[in-house]
Order: sequence, then C-alpha cells, then structure tokens
Amino acid sequence: MKKNRKAYIENISTSPFVFLLLTFFCENTSLQAQSHTNIVLIVSDDQGYNDLGAHGNEVIHTPNLDRLAEEGVKVTNFYVTGPACTPSRSGFLTGRYPQRNGLYDMIRNDWAPGRDPDDPLTALSSRRQPEMTIGLDEREYLISDMLKNAGYTNGIFGKWDFGRLHRYLPLQRGFDDFLGIVNTGTDYWTHERYGMPSLYRNNNLIKEEGFLIHLEGREAERFIHENHDRPFFLYYPSFAPHIASNLVEEGIVPPQEYLDLYSDRDPTDRITEHMAAISSMDAQVGKILDLLDEYGIADNTLVIFFSDQGASSSTGDNSPFRGGKGNLWEGGVRVPFLARWPGVIPAGTTSDAVLSSLELMPTFAAVANTWTPDAIMDGFNMMPVLKGEVESERTEMFWEWHGQRAARAGDFKWVDIDGEVGGLFDLANDLGEQHDLSEEKPEVLADIKSRWNEWRVEMENAEPRGPFPPWNEYLRELHRIGHGPVHYWLMD
Repeated sequence: MKKNRKAYIENISTSPFVFLLLTFFCENTSLQAQSHTNIVLIVSDDQGYNDLGAHGNEVIHTPNLDRLAEEGVKVTNFYVTGPACTPSRSGFLTGRYPQRNGLYDMIRNDWAPGRDPDDPLTALSSRRQPEMTIGLDEREYLISDMLKNAGYTNGIFGKWDFGRLHRYLPLQRGFDDFLGIVNTGTDYWTHERYGMPSLYRNNNLIKEEGFLIHLEGREAERFIHENHDRPFFLYYPSFAPHIASNLVEEGIVPPQEYLDLYSDRDPTDRITEHMAAISSMDAQVGKILDLLDEYGIADNTLVIFFSDQGASSSTGDNSPFRGGKGNLWEGGVRVPFLARWPGVIPAGTTSDAVLSSLELMPTFAAVANTWTPDAIMDGFNMMPVLKGEVESERTEMFWEWHGQRAARAGDFKWVDIDGEVGGLFDLANDLGEQHDLSEEKPEVLADIKSRWNEWRVEMENAEPRGPFPPWNEYLRELHRIGHGPVHYWLMD
C-alpha cells in the first residue's frame, strides 16, 4: 500500500498539468502580495504644530519630513484624541475614543524623581507600579491585529505605551517584530526608566548601547530590508522629541551631529535639545524613504506622519495656537499631519479639511482591502479626502482630560479648563483662541455644550473596558479629589 501511494505521488508530481497549476498558483500569489499596499506610520512624541520646516519654521531642520509634504498632502486641521501620550495612542490604534476603548488616562508610575526622593524606586516596588501591571484591554482590536489578519507583516520600533506585562506587549497585539520602550518615557542613552531597564526586543528586556533614536531607525531599516518583497506595516512611533525620563537632570543630550545643525544656540538649552531630537528622528525618516526608493516600492507604499500631541510649551513651538501638551487648547490636540502615496495622493497639496487620528483604522482597512473589527468605530476612511475628491465627513470632535472639556463643531470650538478658563472661539478667524464669543453667540455655545453632553452620555454607556474604572465613575471621583492620574486614587 505504501509503495502504490509513493508511485501515485511521484506520477502526479511530474504531471505537466500539475506543474502548470503550481506555476500559476505561485505567480498569482506573488502578484497578490505585490498588489497589497505597504503602510508606514510615523508618529513623533510631543512635536509641536510649528516644529516643522514645512509649516514655515525656518530654524528647525526637518528636510525629510518637508520632503513628505512636497510629495504628498499637508493637513492643517488634524486632531488627536488627547493632549497626552497614552490616550492619544489608544485612540488612533483602535479607531475609538479613549473613553470608549478604556485607556483614557496615562499608564505611568506613582513614583518619579522628586516626588519622594527619600523613598527611591527599587526593583520590587517597580514591579508593583501601574506601568508594570496595567495595559490596554485585551478585547480591543488594533490596527496591527487588523493588518496581521489581512496578511501583513508588522513591525514596531519606538514607543509602545500600552502596558508592560507579557500579554500587553506588541507581539501579543498583532506585531511580528519589536524594539523599543513600552512605557511613557526613558533615558535616551541608558534606556532606563528612572533607573529601571526599559528597552525591549520582542518580549524580552535587553541591554544595548546607543542613542535610542538611532536604534529605532536601525531596526526600521532592517525591517524594510527583510520584508520589502511582501506586504508590510511599519509603525515607527519615535520617542523623539519627548523629554528624557532619567534620574539626573541631563536632558536628552542629542548626538553632536544634530546639535551642530543649531550651532548658534546653547547646546544644553532644552529648546535646542528638542529641535535636535526632532532632527535626529527626521534623519531616520530619510533613511526609510530612501529604502522605499531603493527597493522600488515607494509608489506602492502609503506613508503617514503626525505627532501624538502638541509640544510642551516650554520646549516646542505650537504656534499659531494657544496652549500645548496637557491641555485642550488647539496647541495640545491639533498636530502636524503629512501623507504621501505617489500616484494616489496629489503631490504638494494642502488640505484644510477637519480630520482626526480616529480615521486611521478605517483608512488603513480600505487601503489593505480588508475590514474593520465588529465594534463601534469613531472614524471613517479619509483617503478620498486626502486625494482631494470629497469633503470631510468629520463635523465635530470631542475631548475630556483631567477635568478639562472641549468640543469642535464646524468652525466653533468650546473649551472649559476646570470651569475657570475657556470660552467659545471661532477658529476660522481666531486660531489663537483669544476672543471669547460666549456672550455674543449664546445659542452656538448652548448647542456645542449640548453636543458634548450627548457624547459624554454615549461614552458613559459604552461597553466597559479596562484598565481604569468606567469613565463616569472616574469623572465623579475626579471632581471629588481634583487633578491627577486616575490610578492615584485607584490605589488608595
């Protein structure tokens, strides 16, 4: 019986029909792989709206990001879902408001230098910190999960910020390759978070020398070298230009080659370091773009860039907007956005359409010819808008952050900072949010407040998600104790 089966296999394997069938299958599979559009998503950390040459800043050195603007579209009304790292990232990687996906606050330690210097963080106490124990709810479906199921190979190199336990790490969330940090910050050179190791390769903590941004860029290059002949999703959430999270007040200390770009400035000045860090990330972006050209896949690759929130007002340039990181003025949530897809997105164009990071997942689903998860999506496919074919579907946007509330509806924006500062502003004529129109346009103010309250009710009634308490419970407790990350009172 075994002999007859072997003869059968040998005969069928040498059949001309089978040979042609296998040849067709292999060629068709190759063509199918090539037909998938690669996706490169570049996200900077705390880069201001005007920390970009393409936005008119004549001091900062960002030639490669400027190249993206020249070869694609620049969007001037692009918003993120929060003025801080974690809620912003949870919004764009799930396509859902942070208040819906559960990660509406920061995953960060209760301890930091200066908070309690007489009780330093130890290895044991570090393991008990929120950064080591909580993460994005496992029921949430990410862009990486979606693209993995669509046949993409996914890599992430930079800042994760969704939890440090094994089940929260990128390789358990749809990624195939990872090097970077998993919490909100680190030291650029030691890769330690307030003295504790924080650099990962895949699922393991590692120790490696070098400037973090260079390591990110090296790994992104390697990923393209290894995967240029198959559909890939490269997520490059650079840590630059976030401040250093270290035990000493050294700052970023960028390599000299980037400080030399600002030779007329004090190299130890925080603003100089901020700009040099952006330039270091820009250099890595240039290497990515060059590799896409080298392998002849630039025309088949969508590249998107934006910042996760505005810059700190003490280091970055959020002009012409008011505010910055940590607040809901335009400078905190309106960020630079660039997109390039040769032959699809017209080069050298500017769009004033109102768009948000919530649009990423539906857009990537359309680009990859796949589907979004069976869950409520808060965004839409913005590709026709980026191509200049249609108007944006987004007519409103809502925010809440540590007692601050804001909403944009049409050209009007309402801001309430702890009930003490804020007002109604016409962004079409007042980008700096300086002229409060609350008394002049009470009906507009009432309408936009009503819309925010409707959104609040919708978020409160959403299916509960961890790691924090339901959002309505959080709001009640916040008003009771005042400001501070939610886990301060969770651990009382």
